[in-house]
Amino acid sequence: MSGTAREAGLASQAAVRARDKDAWLALFAPDGVVEDPVGPSGFDPEGRGHHGPEAIAAFWDKAIAPTDAIEFHFGDSFACGNEIAFTGLIRSTLGGHIVDAEGVFTYRVDDQGRIAALRAFWEVDRAVKTARPA
Repeated sequence: MSGTAREAGLASQAAVRARDKDAWLALFAPDGVVEDPVGPSGFDPEGRGHHGPEAIAAFWDKAIAPTDAIEFHFGDSFACGNEIAFTGLIRSTLGGHIVDAEGVFTYRVDDQGRIAALRAFWEVDRAVKTARPA
């Protein structure tokens, strides 16, 4: 697979929307990392990120699988070299509630176009304040 960071980012978003774990995992380099959000959180208490296929699959199971739906509302993107930053919000529906995580979401690809790093800069407390009935 060879492609741009934009292509990889859009493919990642499409796989999440489609609830296709296998397609999403196939986008990552063997030594890829997911930091969503960057730093310590309930998904990653030590804030070190989820490294490698098994950890990234476990992140899916913990953060993505429990949701009813995830939508990407990105207003803009900035591609530079082998990276892209999307700005906007990710809307998650979970347990009868909607939560918006507004932030900056970056993807870096390796020379084969596989995702080497997915990093999401959003604030948990700020997102929680947006919780409302679905």
